[in-house]
Amino acid sequence: MFSARKAAAVATALLTSVFLAACGGGDADGALDATGKSATLPESTAKASTSTSIFYGANGRNTNGGAYDSTAVATQLAQLQDLGAKIYRNDVYSLNSAKVVAKMAQTMAASGITVYPVILLGTGYSNEQTAYNAGYTLGQQVAGTYKYKYYEVANELEAQALTGNVDGTNWTHYKNQPFVVARGVIRGLIAGVKSVDSSAKIVVNGTWLHYAFFQMLMDGSQPDGTHGHPTVNWDITAWHWYSNQGDMTRACGGTGCYDMLGVLRSFGKPIWINEFGVRPNYGTDQQIANYMAGNTMMAQFQSVASKYNIQSIQAFELYDDSEGNFGLMKSDGQTPKAAYYAYKNFVAGHPM
Repeated sequence: MFSARKAAAVATALLTSVFLAACGGGDADGALDATGKSATLPESTAKASTSTSIFYGANGRNTNGGAYDSTAVATQLAQLQDLGAKIYRNDVYSLNSAKVVAKMAQTMAASGITVYPVILLGTGYSNEQTAYNAGYTLGQQVAGTYKYKYYEVANELEAQALTGNVDGTNWTHYKNQPFVVARGVIRGLIAGVKSVDSSAKIVVNGTWLHYAFFQMLMDGSQPDGTHGHPTVNWDITAWHWYSNQGDMTRACGGTGCYDMLGVLRSFGKPIWINEFGVRPNYGTDQQIANYMAGNTMMAQFQSVASKYNIQSIQAFELYDDSEGNFGLMKSDGQTPKAAYYAYKNFVAGHPM
């Protein structure tokens, strides 16, 4: 129930996992004691825009090739401004990719657009401590390149821990070993970021009905039925939702139907829907545009934002690329699609 993007992201993250495990995780005590503080990082809030709302945003994939890497940052900035998007999510998976996104973030912040990283790291580790060490190293590296306001830690790791084609609504739907490794990655990323930037706002994400994974993170339990394990705290719960998943307030799987926005609200944290999109095989470009702005996507999210404490919705993605034709624009980075105008017109007509 998650996009093809994830297969590529997981592959990249697993390669990164192997690299970091070999090059910089260190022993447990060394990782926990490292600070890496820097007093010279540029601030993401150096220049505030006239509007502080981050409700409308988009996903980019700078450092992943294609139109993003061939389109100037200034052009991407102008496109986001034209759309009315105020927040821009981008992948980082290494120190080099973090430096690229950091430079872009500094440029866009001066014009009132918030860039933040989703730090990709997979679960290719033998145990939780090794995963923690690798996460700590990468989190510290990313936070050391730029003082972001938000850091998103890993991407849909809960899906990697499922026992099979299950809903993810119960602890029995997860395998223990992948779960504890994923927990190590997430804990390590958070600690690494916080060692550099104690004020950082931490975002975690999931998709479909996979909420039991996050309940276990919060209460220190795990799929083998044991309790008393390390707990995880975060600031914002982000979720990913696509057209094939239907109505987010009545999402139906094998175990029943769920108001997923209500479930996420019960976590007691603000909600971001930081990937929403329409599958390219849904229909024509105009049909895709109509669905995206319609009553089970943008129109719904906007109308119930105050009820569920939805702070931001972010379209996947700005350009078509190797992931597929999910973009608001074509893969040349220049040509708007019907979805571009649907998004732009919706934002203009529904200020937040």
